[in-house]
Amino acid sequence: MTQTAGAAPSRSPFLDEVKEAVTPRATLLVLGVTVLQLLFIASYVGALHHPEPRDVPFGVVAPPAVAEQTVTRLDRLPGSPLDPRAVADEATARKQIMDRRIDGALIAGPSGGEDTLLVASGSGAALATALESLVGGLEESEGRTVRTVDVAPVSRQDFDGLSSFYVVVGWCVGGYLCASILAISTGARPANPRRAAIRIGAMALVALVGGLGGAVITGPVLGALPGGVAALWGLGALITFAVGVATLALQGVFGIVGIGLAILLVVIAGNPSAGGAFPLPMLPPFWAAIGPALPPGAGTWTARSIAYFEGNAVLGPLLVLSAWALAGIVITMLSAMTYRGRHEAEPPARAS
Repeated sequence: MTQTAGAAPSRSPFLDEVKEAVTPRATLLVLGVTVLQLLFIASYVGALHHPEPRDVPFGVVAPPAVAEQTVTRLDRLPGSPLDPRAVADEATARKQIMDRRIDGALIAGPSGGEDTLLVASGSGAALATALESLVGGLEESEGRTVRTVDVAPVSRQDFDGLSSFYVVVGWCVGGYLCASILAISTGARPANPRRAAIRIGAMALVALVGGLGGAVITGPVLGALPGGVAALWGLGALITFAVGVATLALQGVFGIVGIGLAILLVVIAGNPSAGGAFPLPMLPPFWAAIGPALPPGAGTWTARSIAYFEGNAVLGPLLVLSAWALAGIVITMLSAMTYRGRHEAEPPARAS
């Protein structure tokens, strides 16, 4: 049947559906997800594809003249794998390792005898193994032998010391997922400060429950981490809450895009730089620099300190997590107040 002159051309229902589905907003969201995917690959592969020790804090215990020569020799190794410094005696070296000021130490034995290498697999088995291989090779080249002593050994139920990292990842995931669900269910931007406060309160409850659950599972249930349940509970609650309210803050400022930004900070940037699979001295400079400032890195360091280092050297990481939590609360409330004020100032739409 021929089309009548002047009649509108027929349209395909399929094309109409495609046009309705592929909106500018949907296109931007898909592009954003693609960018996150590529950043995920670049971050994880970039951080973890070639781990090697870099400027590892390392002690040397020997008579003064020998110590000076050894420090100079270690400092001049190709690639600068060690950051050596002389230490007074073995007891001091052990204390500095437990205080997490150094990651290992070489104790010189009698002339021509056996030296001792102190390591701490509790801070990451990969680093302890790397130090053992590096120092062992140097000692062998000089015709000496070395005995390795693990000052802070990792638990037999904690393979390669990774349980602290995995439980921190779980707490972080709980934080941003809970905040994301609140956004999806009731809108990314809270309509008023009261609703923003309710979301923050909900995050606090989730953090307490998730923190306790993670501590009990990794401690008494699985025996993966030897640290006390109370300390790990407090850490887990702080991590979950800090990540959750930070995600709420990003949602309050950027809307639904804030969820993607939270994933960028916590998952894409935070996880590979946390020092989990490979401790910070084995990561490339960029990731080693940003790791301690992000929740996964601060949390992993603190969890390992609780489990293997008598809770030493945790003030800095706890301050980092507290800063994330405080900033998240403040920005969430301010964004809710700004959003409410802006909408109250808009004139009502005219009836047509």
